Amino acid sequence: MSAFTVMIPARFAASRLPGKPLRELAGRPIITHVCERAHESGAERVIVATDDPRIADAVDHQAVEVFMTHTDHRSGTDRLAEVASTEQLADDQIIVNLQGDEPLMPPRLLEQVAHSLGQTPRAAMATLATPIGDSAEYTNPNVVKVVSDHHGRALYFSRAPIPHERAALTDQSHSPQAMRHLGIYAYRVSFLRRYASLPVSPLEAREQLEQLRALQAGEWIQVTQADRLPGPGIDTEADLQAAEAQLNPARS
Repeated sequence: MSAFTVMIPARFAASRLPGKPLRELAGRPIITHVCERAHESGAERVIVATDDPRIADAVDHQAVEVFMTHTDHRSGTDRLAEVASTEQLADDQIIVNLQGDEPLMPPRLLEQVAHSLGQTPRAAMATLATPIGDSAEYTNPNVVKVVSDHHGRALYFSRAPIPHERAALTDQSHSPQAMRHLGIYAYRVSFLRRYASLPVSPLEAREQLEQLRALQAGEWIQVTQADRLPGPGIDTEADLQAAEAQLNPARS
């Protein structure tokens, strides 16, 4: 297996759930659960990249490194690029980006995405996806879809149903070509340096998907089917309640 570092971008000013990393889940801040998943993955280092001292204080006793970043980053990847540059990390080092709102991400998936990148020398980054179950999921704009070529190289990511179905969808119909994208990435440090220098792409701005900046610049994104399904990420109050029910079923 490839050696890797997990970096966790975490900001306080989330638009849909302000203060999200510090919201309580099973009696503790969400960010502390995320740090535990990172440690359980076998990562060599775990770094929390944040612009808020309250988040840094919350993980103070978790044996993680904290890096205080600038406040004006457009994406989590931009935030990690600052860390990689300041820390002068080696170009070939593999960084796994674990979002700060994924307390139920199986640690195995962090290891899997790092291994996928390590086994694909031509790829700049790697990510994971799972099959789409039904047409409701396929047409849901909150579900990011990805289509890939026969070698697993991403062709496009979208919130819209892709590829377009000329025939009308039924309740049981969905595209067998598209998969549900999971927001977990592995990068080589050399790519992170390039990414930080790229302008925001028109596709990224339209879809609000940061990986499209890399794709539109011609970078190779390797897509692998996840070994297992992750738990729910947390973007809304309903997501937080769902995660609480999964961790504490007796209280739900």
